[in-house]
Amino acid sequence: MAGNTTVMGKDGAPMVLIPAGEFLMGTPISNRDGGRDEYPQRRIMLDAFALDVYEVTNARYLMFIKATEHRVPENPRNAALTVWKESTVPEAFKDHPVMNVDWYDATGYCAWAGKRLPTEAEWERAARGPNGRRFPWGDTEPTRILANYLNQWRNGAGLEPVGSHPQGASAEGVQDLQGNVWEWVADWYDPHYYENGPIRNPQGPSEGTRKVIRGSGWESEAPLLRSAHRLSSDPKNRNHSLGFRCAMDATPAP
Repeated sequence: MAGNTTVMGKDGAPMVLIPAGEFLMGTPISNRDGGRDEYPQRRIMLDAFALDVYEVTNARYLMFIKATEHRVPENPRNAALTVWKESTVPEAFKDHPVMNVDWYDATGYCAWAGKRLPTEAEWERAARGPNGRRFPWGDTEPTRILANYLNQWRNGAGLEPVGSHPQGASAEGVQDLQGNVWEWVADWYDPHYYENGPIRNPQGPSEGTRKVIRGSGWESEAPLLRSAHRLSSDPKNRNHSLGFRCAMDATPAP
């Protein structure tokens, strides 16, 4: 059942409360489609937190740029992979997720909004629900109705406005956790962290060279849409399939 949404933070983005409790994180060793860095599957306990219903849009990122004079999200290698025009974004792309942002851009936006990036555990909990769903919407295989994947760029047309696939929402109503853009999370990447990390509120390794990215993008193939799938990236990487959403600490309702 979808949760109730509320606005928290100065960016005005709707958020949903994810209640405290246990969830299944990782992949059983008996599963043949899981990566080695997803083993073992464990029960993890998290405190309650709030998460953006949608990926951060270009329109909201424009508010951040106007308020802080932060740099525009541009692809550093290929101008054809940038949808922004100088210091603004065309109307046609305002409701699309921002991309071409690195981990530091994402954390800067979250701090400005009074939020933070979700931890990897929080992201996976939101995607899997309390019962360990294989995909955010359940255990049925992906279709193009459920997520934006296996698409082509076509001058930005591969992206879609956030919330275009409500049928693919998570148990609490978080949308686009799979497809559209990959998402930065707070944690440093460690391929063995699921073996060695704490079982309560894991925060990721204390240091590293690469950051975790979760979800999948508009160009991804169906096997990458599993909620337990992990990837990592140079925190200074900016590309046209990588964005983010924000989280906040929260106290569950009495």
